Amino acid sequence: MTGTPLLDIANLCVSFRTSHGPVEAVRGVSFALGRERLGIVGESGSGKSQTGRAILGLIAGNGTIRADRMQFGDRSLLGLDERGWRDIRGKRISMVLQDPVFSLNPVMTVGRQVVEAYTAHYPVSRREARRKTLEMLAAVKIRDPESVFDRYPHEVSGGMGQRIMIAMMLIPGPDLIIADEPTSALDVTVQLQVLAILDDLVRERGMGLIFISHDLSLVSSFCDRVLVMYKGRIMEEVKASELHQARHPYTRGLLECLPRLDGDRAPLHMLTRDPAWETG
Repeated sequence: MTGTPLLDIANLCVSFRTSHGPVEAVRGVSFALGRERLGIVGESGSGKSQTGRAILGLIAGNGTIRADRMQFGDRSLLGLDERGWRDIRGKRISMVLQDPVFSLNPVMTVGRQVVEAYTAHYPVSRREARRKTLEMLAAVKIRDPESVFDRYPHEVSGGMGQRIMIAMMLIPGPDLIIADEPTSALDVTVQLQVLAILDDLVRERGMGLIFISHDLSLVSSFCDRVLVMYKGRIMEEVKASELHQARHPYTRGLLECLPRLDGDRAPLHMLTRDPAWETG
């Protein structure tokens, strides 16, 4: 990253109270983000999503967020009250979730939901909100925005639903997008279309993007930098274009577990875990 960071995180920890004692989901994560595409990868349970949610203060009631620093531009995210979070969520930092089927309200039309996301932050007329919504639906490559505006979520495909979610998150004009597995429920062709939309919008609007994914190949081709997480800790940071040359044994293990079309038919590599990885 070059220049002044858009987001600066130091020693972020997220823990949860359970009947069996505290569980640490994120342990001492530190990174800075500029107006770039940062990938976060790792297995399920590695702390990727909890890191993204902690940035927005979206932690379950039994959870606790601690950090030495969580600075977003000129504002600290530590100790914000609900009013402070309302000023940040959506308007300055937006989050695109994995499956639009569970993210969109099934009893509200698509247009009404996107309009609501806009008017929650800007006091504009209904006509202006509708015009802005149609513009944003067109910006995410929806061919007939007028028709889609009046549809319900069950009347659109998964790929179009994800585009609608992106439009809803982008319409307030945020500086940072956190995309949590936004393409995992989509087929490969639609995945590429959604990534191309995100890429165009991030570049054109000069935003920062945190892209959370299991797919190392996808992240290596789409992002600028990659953080590799294991059991709540960052194991390695590497340029995305050099991910295949990563040196940490955990990252190497993840890469070697991927099947290759030009490989032999021997059993896939199994990841051997070192207890030392848990302590850094």
